[in-house]
Amino acid sequence: MPSTVTVELAPEDRGERLDRVLARHLPDLSRSRLKALILEGQVQLDGAQVEDPGLKLKNASSVTIIVPDAVDPEPKAENIPLSIVYEDDDLIVIDKPAGLVVHPGAGNETGTLVNALIAHCGESLSGIGGVKRPGIVHRLDKDTSGLLVVAKNDVAHQALSAQFADHGRTGPLERAYRAIVWGRPDRSSGTIEANLDRSNFARDKMSVVRAGKGREAITHWQLEESFGDPKMPIASLLTCRLETGRTHQIRVHMAHSGHPLLGDATYGSGFKTKEKHLSEAAQEALKRLDRQALHAAELGFAHPRTGEFMHFVSPLPQDFEDLLTALEG
Repeated sequence: MPSTVTVELAPEDRGERLDRVLARHLPDLSRSRLKALILEGQVQLDGAQVEDPGLKLKNASSVTIIVPDAVDPEPKAENIPLSIVYEDDDLIVIDKPAGLVVHPGAGNETGTLVNALIAHCGESLSGIGGVKRPGIVHRLDKDTSGLLVVAKNDVAHQALSAQFADHGRTGPLERAYRAIVWGRPDRSSGTIEANLDRSNFARDKMSVVRAGKGREAITHWQLEESFGDPKMPIASLLTCRLETGRTHQIRVHMAHSGHPLLGDATYGSGFKTKEKHLSEAAQEALKRLDRQALHAAELGFAHPRTGEFMHFVSPLPQDFEDLLTALEG
């Protein structure tokens, strides 16, 4: 059944916008959710229905909000095994395997992380935007493995989304990836600043565009180890830290710098012939990897309710580790 909440207005609420006052009094509902309820006619001011989120409060004494039950999600629950690193009432941290799509979409309507989370969380999911669903605040490519945090309610979704939108520039968000790239950069560390946008030639690809176009994208990288001839290494292990989080950002930036990821058929196809210069063991390991050599290894953020800083580390998956071992050998 829908729940009814009545807010007794305080003197300091006078003259303020209706949606702002409700957001202050009802922290468990996001401002976007409250705005939607107002527009749907679910809010009454001293018994009179109002549908203007920006209405300035004057002499009213109370506001009543009818909050309908969250509707069932459109994606269906599927019993898909999950590697859970951490979970509480607000969020869940997953160590995503390569090959698992995060969100249902064209060509991937089922078998996704969202389907698995709906089954795992069940009734513990509260209505994000009025729908019982996990709140996806960031994504990993299908063939990128590693850490992913997901919100379980409106409050957590709003707070985590704000941290990821800030990209850690003023807050505590941290994201670090391990990447194996072709060749060796000419420095031990560096920063790639190159705007990204959808490719004009293939809409499923991203490309570097000139300044003023596309979206700002910044990747910081550090050289960890190189493999092969010291004078001309065949490959290198990098740690990449994101200052922005664009689609395929690390993959596009490293390809743009002349060092695409091993196994990246989308952005490193021009380096396919280099595979013959790998040892036989490394060629076999790369074939078994069968994806871009990219792993989301570290994730840090402030807990959306307590503010406590949380930091997680994911060990390299076996296929990634096998490739490193073969390259070292």
